[in-house]
Amino acid sequence: MATFLYKLGRLTFRRRGFVALIWVALLAVAGIGAATASTATSSSFSIPGTEAQRAFDLLEERNPGNSADGATARVVFKAPEGEKVTDAGNKREITGIVKELESGSPQIAKVDDPFLAQAVSQDGSTAYISVSYQVNSMELTDATRDSLEDAGKEAQKSGMKVEIGGDALQVMPHTGTAEIVGVVIAAIVLVITFGSLVAAGLPLLTALIGVGIGVSTITALANVLDLGSTTSTLAMMIGLAVGIDYALFIVSRYRAELADGRDREEAAGRAVGTAGSAVVFAGLTVVIALVGLAVVNIPMLTKMGFAAAGTVAIAVVIALTLVPALLGFAGKRVMGRKARKAAEAEKSPEAKPNMGTRWARFVLRKPVWVMLVGVLGLGVIAVPAASLEMGLPDDGAQPKSTTQRQAYDMLSDGFGPGFNGPLMVVVDTKDSSDGKAAAARVSEEIESIGVVAVAPAQFNKADDTATIVVIPKDRPSSHATEEVVHDIRDAGKNIKADTGAEVLVTGATAMNIDFSQKMNDALVPYLALVVGLAFLLLMLVFRSVLVPLKAALGFLLSVVAALGAVVAVFQWGWLGSLFGVEQTGPIMSMMPIFMVGVVFGLAMDYEVFLVTRMREAYVHGESPGQAIVTGFKHGARVVTAAAVIMMAVFAGFIGSSEQMIKMIGFSLAIAVLFDAFVVRMAIVPAVLALLGRKAWWLPRWLDRALPNVDVEGEKLQQQLTDTSESAGSGDGEGERELVRV
Repeated sequence: MATFLYKLGRLTFRRRGFVALIWVALLAVAGIGAATASTATSSSFSIPGTEAQRAFDLLEERNPGNSADGATARVVFKAPEGEKVTDAGNKREITGIVKELESGSPQIAKVDDPFLAQAVSQDGSTAYISVSYQVNSMELTDATRDSLEDAGKEAQKSGMKVEIGGDALQVMPHTGTAEIVGVVIAAIVLVITFGSLVAAGLPLLTALIGVGIGVSTITALANVLDLGSTTSTLAMMIGLAVGIDYALFIVSRYRAELADGRDREEAAGRAVGTAGSAVVFAGLTVVIALVGLAVVNIPMLTKMGFAAAGTVAIAVVIALTLVPALLGFAGKRVMGRKARKAAEAEKSPEAKPNMGTRWARFVLRKPVWVMLVGVLGLGVIAVPAASLEMGLPDDGAQPKSTTQRQAYDMLSDGFGPGFNGPLMVVVDTKDSSDGKAAAARVSEEIESIGVVAVAPAQFNKADDTATIVVIPKDRPSSHATEEVVHDIRDAGKNIKADTGAEVLVTGATAMNIDFSQKMNDALVPYLALVVGLAFLLLMLVFRSVLVPLKAALGFLLSVVAALGAVVAVFQWGWLGSLFGVEQTGPIMSMMPIFMVGVVFGLAMDYEVFLVTRMREAYVHGESPGQAIVTGFKHGARVVTAAAVIMMAVFAGFIGSSEQMIKMIGFSLAIAVLFDAFVVRMAIVPAVLALLGRKAWWLPRWLDRALPNVDVEGEKLQQQLTDTSESAGSGDGEGERELVRV
């Protein structure tokens, strides 16, 4: 592989104008496709294999067009002090808003008058209008949301407090500011790392081109493939991260080759042949992690994973082709005066070793202590992960300043916390001899469980399906409400055995519970798949059994430590005020798998780039200890810069007002911190120092069975040496033959 990539690097360097034109044309085509495509709606959300989804599907089958899984909203009114919502003036205002909502949007399915639906609190201080929509929250138009938000403005003039809750107001948070801050910080770090504006600008430019092509393609195909408007979010985040990393690796190696006296074309070829090999396999590990999201069996996550994997593949190809082409345009400016002076100074015998060299030598002197401190430190931080509780946040987790949170609190005060998470019990009486009696028994069983209210069963026109609305005692995200759902389902098993009627629990609260359980059940298989495939891939790269094993175990340690930190901050509330956590609660169920996928890809990037340098030095004759020093001498600065950039990008999301985005930003930033600086920079060299030559052990039968991909460029180096010797003082025909494609 190294030889092929060497040829590719030289070819793209020589044909840089043509290569750059191709990528500009691809960006233009993707941009035109995105601009001319119809506006994407959000992809349909479903959770196959769950009881809540089966209930929704049953209701859709028995009540076509009823939109059982449609969005809902509650417009909550609180009368001024000393008044009631039932007073003539207040009642008139609320009734007028009911009519206003009914005519406000064609997406509305039903609006319930609170005075007819018994949605007035016992003390008369609070009432709410229930609004049901024909589509889910992600498919609501801006006009529909605007009409909902404008509904209560007139009533507020009369003195009533009006707030709106429900999933109808849920939108994908805009994170443009965080992305801009991340790019700015990335630029600063790159300038500091390279000491050249040109060298710093190359990774940013190529990463933005890759993300532009990837996201534009997703946008252009969104309606055709039902990708939805949210699919590009993960692709943008991952594409920007790996795009900068991969270009950073290539540019860094190119500058190192120039410092060794290579001419520019030869330096480009060697950079792509060596660092490019690491980029290919690092990219493959990221693709594995993203495509592996399919094991969760949630269509939305699968599409997001495949779309992001496509963007990563684009980033890899850009790093191997466009980066060397742009290096050709950059000329000597890619080094900069300070960088050239620093390179010359490093060659001096009196030169002071760089920070990476000094750190590697320290680890070699104290490997046991470094390893123990790293492992025990992460182990202590990981302890809270044992108390991990997963769920989906409700409006009670919103900032207190939002209308959703205020509506949530008003409903809790007026009706009880359970009113924020009603359950819908679906009774399929098609196989029951007496459907009415079966539904009545279901209501009796639910009342005996202990809930606030059980509404009368409502049958469809065919009288074969009944729905019963149940109000639990506790808030939607509480453990008590989850137990109520399980108790109803357990009771339903006995009812089916006795009457033939099937009992299913659904609604937003039950859907969230099932979603969390599905994500929890998928976490271990996902980890096994991703880590297992990556282990095989890294074994192929490093020709070793222990190095991939160490990489996988180190990753698991950093992930568990990151989960412990997330639990401590967002579930227990430790240092919560420092990160703007207003309401503690269960950890978002999607976050652990999302974090594993993203951080695994980045961690393997750093592992491959850093350890490949060590492997390269080792196979070229250096001792195991000296190979570690060489790897850190050339790779530590680049890996450090890449990790700092990613931490800055992810940390920018901590400032979001959305609890979900805040949690994701914190988890990714802290996970990269642990993995890059504790695992890769400390534990990895310490373990390699203790193992010595055993680190690179591979059974002979396995060595023969595995194809030699030559990531470290051993074959390439031999070919270049042989070519140079055969060319002698001749015309260089041997070298031209090697690079001919």
